Amino acid sequence: MCRSRLSGPWKPTQAARPAVCRPSSPTLRFPISTASIRPPRCRAPNRCFTPTRAAPPGMRPPERVAPRSEAVIPAFDSPFNPPGQRSGHPVSISLPSSPTGFGEPLVAPGGDLHERKQAMSNAAQEPAQHVRFVQPHRVMFRSQPNPGGVPTHAVRRMGSRGGRTMNRDKRYDSFKTFSGKLERQITHLAGGGVPVSTPEEEEFAQGQGEAVSGDNVDRFFAALEGPELDKLKSSEELALPADKKWPFLLRFPISAFGMCLGVSSQAILYKTIATAAPTEFLHVNPKVNLVLWFISVGLMSIITAAYAFKIIFFFEAVRREYYHPIRVNFFFAPWIACLFLAMGVPPSVATQLPPWLWYALMSPFLCLELKIYGQWMSGGQRRLSKVANPSNHLSVVGNFVGALMGASMGLKEGPIFFFGVGVAHYTVLFVTLYQRLPTNATLPKDLHPVFFLFVAAPSVASMAWAKIVDEFGVGAKLAYFIAMFLYASLAVRINFFRGFMFSLSWWAYTFPMTGAAIASIRYATVVDNAFTKALCVGLSLLATLTVTGLFATTMVHALVYHDLFPNDIAIAITDRKMKPIMELQESGKDDDSRSGSSKDVEAGATAAVAPEA
Repeated sequence: MCRSRLSGPWKPTQAARPAVCRPSSPTLRFPISTASIRPPRCRAPNRCFTPTRAAPPGMRPPERVAPRSEAVIPAFDSPFNPPGQRSGHPVSISLPSSPTGFGEPLVAPGGDLHERKQAMSNAAQEPAQHVRFVQPHRVMFRSQPNPGGVPTHAVRRMGSRGGRTMNRDKRYDSFKTFSGKLERQITHLAGGGVPVSTPEEEEFAQGQGEAVSGDNVDRFFAALEGPELDKLKSSEELALPADKKWPFLLRFPISAFGMCLGVSSQAILYKTIATAAPTEFLHVNPKVNLVLWFISVGLMSIITAAYAFKIIFFFEAVRREYYHPIRVNFFFAPWIACLFLAMGVPPSVATQLPPWLWYALMSPFLCLELKIYGQWMSGGQRRLSKVANPSNHLSVVGNFVGALMGASMGLKEGPIFFFGVGVAHYTVLFVTLYQRLPTNATLPKDLHPVFFLFVAAPSVASMAWAKIVDEFGVGAKLAYFIAMFLYASLAVRINFFRGFMFSLSWWAYTFPMTGAAIASIRYATVVDNAFTKALCVGLSLLATLTVTGLFATTMVHALVYHDLFPNDIAIAITDRKMKPIMELQESGKDDDSRSGSSKDVEAGATAAVAPEA
C-alpha cells in the first residue's frame, strides 16, 4: 500500500485517481538536456510520494517516481581544461532518491558487482546525446569535485599583463591623486589579482613619503641649493627613488611653459616687423607670423595637455610646485602665453578680438596676484625679503602684458589698473633684489638665465604706457631706457653665462630679448634714424637666433638624448633631514663611552660584592 509521509494512507478524490506503485524498468533511454535533470521528489526509497491535496482538474497525479536515478552527461568543454581538449569519458552523476538513502548498506543482498561494472562500461559507450536512468539494487552517490585555483582564461589574462599588475610600485602613491586606490579597484574588477610589492617598496613608501608643509618654506631653503633651488644637498634624502627614472608626469615641470613664452613672443615680433615703418625695408612676409603663431598654438596645446594630466593624476606634485618659492612664479606663465597668442594673432585669422577675452584671461591672473602679493606684504614665511628671486618678475610682467593688450583693444580703466599694480610691485621687487638682504637665500653667486627677466618688465611697460596714452612719450621712454641699460649690463658679463648645462631655464633668455626688440621697434617709430633702425634690427636678429637655437637644442635633448626632463628633485624632498656623517660618528662615540662607563660600573659592583661573598 502506498503511503504518504505527511498524511498517512492516501485517499482518492474525484479529481485524482489512486496512485499505483509499479516497479520501474531497469533501463530507460531518451534524449534529455542536462539542465532538466532534477533529483526525484520521493522522500523514501521504493515509496511513492503523493500529496494530500487534490490535483488540479485535468491533470493526472504522478503514477511512478523513480526512487533513484543515475545520469550520464555527455562530455563538454571545461573552462579549466586547455582550449580544444575534451574529456575522454562522460561524466557520471548519481542522484540519491532521498537523504535517507545514505544510511542504507553499501552492498545490497543479491547485488552483482560484475553487472554494475558492465552497465557502467555500456554507459560510457553510449552516444553523447543520451541520458540513461538505471534502477540499481543499492543507493550510491558519485560526483565530480570542482577543481580549485584560477580558470585557465583568467590565468592567461593575468599573464598577459606581466608583473606590472601584480608588482605595482607603491613608492609613487604619495604623489598620486588617487593614491593607487582606483588602479587597484580596476585591477580587482578585471580579475588581475591583488597587487603586491616588495618589502623594500613597502618600507620606502612608509618612511619616505612625508609631504612638505605649505607654510614651511624654510624646508626648501634647507634641503635645496642652486639658482632655482633644484639641487639636493648631500645631507638630505628624497621621497622618491633616486636610482631610477620617475614617471613622465612627475618629471614634467611647470617651467616648461617658458617655451610657450619664447615662441609666442616671436609671433608678436614678426607681426610687428611686417607692419612697422622702421622695419618696412626688410620686406618680411606676413606668412612668417602666421606660421609662428600656429607653431605657438600647437606647442601651447601640447604642454597644457601634459600639465593637465599631471594635475589629474599627480596633484601632490603640483601642490609641491605651488609651494616651491621659485616654481610658484611659473604659474603665471600659462596666462601670459595666452595673452601673447591673443596679441600675435595674424590678421588673416582675426582682425579684432572681443573684449570678453581680455577679462577671461586677466581674471585668473588677478586671483594669483592677490594670493602671491598678499604673502609678500603680510610677512611670515613667504615675505618678499625671504623669497625674492629673479623669477618673481614673471608675476609682475603679466600686469604690463595685460595692460598692453587691453589698451590695444580700446579698454581704458582695466589696463590702467593693472599697469599701476605692476609699477608698484616691480619697484619693490627691483629694490629687494638689488639689496641682496642676508635673509634672501635664493640669489646665487653666478648669473643665471633667469636674471634676464630683469629686462622683460620695463620693456613691456614702455609699450603698455605708450599704448595707454597713445604716444611714446617721456614715461614710455624712461621705462625703455631702463630696459636697455639692464640689457647691456647683463650682456657684457659673458663669464656669468658659463659653467652650467642646458635646461629649460635657458628659455628665460628668449622672452626678455624679444620684448626688448619689440620695444626698440616702437621707439624707432618715434626716433627714426640709422642707429635706432640698426638697433631694432640687431636685437630682432639676436632674439630670433636665440629662439631658433634653443628650440633646436630642446628637440635634440628631448628626442635624441632623452634628458630634457630629468627627475624633478625640487618636489621630492621630505620633512625629515638625514644626520650628517660627523654627527653619526659623534653619536657612535657617545654610545661607546656610555657602554664603557656602564661596563666599569658593572665591574665595580662585581668587585664590591665579591669580598662580601
